[in-house]
Amino acid sequence: MQENNPKLNASGCNDPVAYKVLKKMSKEELEHDKKATDFIKMLKMFIRFNGYEPMNRIAIRDNETGKEYR
Repeated sequence: MQENNPKLNASGCNDPVAYKVLKKMSKEELEHDKKATDFIKMLKMFIRFNGYEPMNRIAIRDNETGKEYR
């Protein structure tokens, strides 16, 4: 039951501080993912605007996190 409730710690006890931290991290991660996705879309538009067509998937890696976006 506690696995499905993010407000509970591994022991099943209420842990509001950890929940707030995880919630903030999730929000920041989602914002970061959106930024990367928007950047890739912008690159594709720039390529097309200049009379070219992307031939392969554009892949980028975040230097801070190492996370890859395609």
